[in-house]
Amino acid sequence: MKIGVVFPQTEFPPDPIAVRDYAQTVEGLGFTHIHAYDHVLGANPDRPGGWTGAYTFQSSFFEPFILFSYLAGLTRKLEFATGILILPQRQTALVAKQAATLDVISNGRFRLGVGIGWNEVEYIALGENFHNRGKRLEEQVDLLRLLWTKPLVKFEGRWHNIPDAGPKPMPIQHPIPIWFGGTDDRALQRMARMGDGWMLNTRTTEQALPLIDKLNRYLKEAGRDPSSFGLEPRLNMNLIKPEEWMSFVHKFEELGATHLTVNTMGMENDTPSKHLAALAQFAKAIGL
Repeated sequence: MKIGVVFPQTEFPPDPIAVRDYAQTVEGLGFTHIHAYDHVLGANPDRPGGWTGAYTFQSSFFEPFILFSYLAGLTRKLEFATGILILPQRQTALVAKQAATLDVISNGRFRLGVGIGWNEVEYIALGENFHNRGKRLEEQVDLLRLLWTKPLVKFEGRWHNIPDAGPKPMPIQHPIPIWFGGTDDRALQRMARMGDGWMLNTRTTEQALPLIDKLNRYLKEAGRDPSSFGLEPRLNMNLIKPEEWMSFVHKFEELGATHLTVNTMGMENDTPSKHLAALAQFAKAIGL
C-alpha cells in the first residue's frame, strides 16, 4: 500500500522555500505521494445571506497544478494527486492541457482526483453552472480521456464541442488515472462506472465498510473487478490517536486499500516544521 500525505495548505505560509523543504522532507521520510485540495475562491462569511461553508476567504489554498509543477522539478519519486479537483467549475480542455503538461514534467507521477464540490460561490465566480455539475462531470471525464489518448479529437456533447483538435504534448500516461471523491449513492455509482479509484475521507473503518461494500456492488454491476479499482482512505491525525495508527492502516489494507493519505491539519501545527514532525512520528511508528 502506498502511503502519502495531504499538503497542509490551510495552515502553511506562502513561502516557496518552505514548500520546497516540506516536499523534499516528505519524500525523504519515505512517503510516496502528496495530495492537494482545490479551492479557487473563498467566500466572505459576512456576505448577504451568510455563509456556512467549511472555508472562507481567509483560508489559504495553493493552486494544485502550479504547486505540483513547482514540486515536480524539486523531487525525484514523489507522486502528485489532486484530492480533489473541482472539475465542473473548470474548462475541460484547459484541465486536459494542464494535467498533460504536469504529467510530462513529472515523468508520469500524477493522478487526477475529481469531484463536484459544494461551494456555489466559486461556480458563480468562474462562470459555471452549479446545478448540473454532476452530469457535466461525467461528460468531462469522457472528454479528458479522449484528449489524453488521441492526437486529434472530434467531440460534440451536451456541453462540449471539440472541432477536430488536440493537445500537445500528450501525457506520459495514456490516459492519466482519474480518481473520484464523494460518498453519496450518485457519486459511488459514477465512480464505479467511470473511475480508476476512490479517494475516501471517512473517520473510521466502521464508517467506511458499508460504503466500500456498496461500491463493490456497483463495480460488479458495471462489469468491473473490485480488485482492479484503487481505494485511498485518509487518516486524519487530529482524529486518530497514535496508538491507533497501525490498526487503522492494517484494517484498510484488509479492506483492499491500495493507497493511504495522512492529514496533519487540525492539530494546532502552526509552522511547517510541526507538520513535518508529526509526519516523522507517523513514519517511524509504522516503519516507512
